[in-house]
Amino acid sequence: MSEEIEHVECLIIGSGPAGYTAAIYAARADLKPVMYTGMEPGGQLTQTTEVDNFPGYPGGITGPEMMEDFRKQAERFGTDVRFGFVSSVDFSSLPHKVVVDEIKTITADTVIISTGATAKYLGLPSEQKYSGFGVSACAVCDGFFFKGQDVAIVGAGDTAAEEATYLAKLCKKVYMLVRRDEFRASKAMVHRVLNTPNIEVIYNTETKEVLGDGKTVTGVRVVNNETGVEQDLDVQGFFVAIGHKPNTDIFKGQLDMDETGYLKTVPGSTITNVEGVFASGDVQDSYYRQAITAAGSGCMAALDAERYLAAKEHGVSATA
Repeated sequence: MSEEIEHVECLIIGSGPAGYTAAIYAARADLKPVMYTGMEPGGQLTQTTEVDNFPGYPGGITGPEMMEDFRKQAERFGTDVRFGFVSSVDFSSLPHKVVVDEIKTITADTVIISTGATAKYLGLPSEQKYSGFGVSACAVCDGFFFKGQDVAIVGAGDTAAEEATYLAKLCKKVYMLVRRDEFRASKAMVHRVLNTPNIEVIYNTETKEVLGDGKTVTGVRVVNNETGVEQDLDVQGFFVAIGHKPNTDIFKGQLDMDETGYLKTVPGSTITNVEGVFASGDVQDSYYRQAITAAGSGCMAALDAERYLAAKEHGVSATA
């Protein structure tokens, strides 16, 4: 079905901070990178209203505006940015083969994967309505905006516990909504939560609806899943901490992953188990998940790719 096979030196899959930073460095190294943006150009940041913690923006900036700046900078150095999604890959031989939009085949000497991760949400229409307007999946990113206010957070694992204690330093009151009668978090994290005075843990509780005034969140309606009793909590922020899903489905069986699907890389690098394939950003980082750390690993991926190609050209081993 594919009319022609295009060959590129460096293919970048994904267009968040990691992908665009990789593109900037790869383009400046004359690798002539081609980027496919995926179905969400700009990645998770395009769903974020205000970004205040990325260096270089003293007045803050919206997520979509920042990603537009990233794109312009990558294109300025010659990155070929294309809208499209990678539908399948074949990393079994060199050059690597990638199919875009199920019809176009591209072969690539190096592939940089920056497909990110997607935050898991509860699936409530009201949650989606107020996403970015009081509903967030990242306490570290957005907690600052709720300084001195009351918030609720959903989750029972280590991440939820960590984010609840982070929010407690900024917010007046943190309601932690736990679906069962116990945490899934480690004992150390549970101890920290239970010993933070302004965190109130509400067990056996599920979220029924995020309440708002049409513009921002004003509360959350919860229900006790044992008694059926409902109550409304007055909060200005609603945080979801029930996990992330790395966007790695198309790489299953080809690249090494951990038990939750994050790509494994050689420590201190972006090198995967497949020669010439590199992974950067949230797709291989389940711990930090910040725009600035994603951008940093994007830089690393481009440098790793450049060094790999240079080593190959000179007949030197390109392993880490």
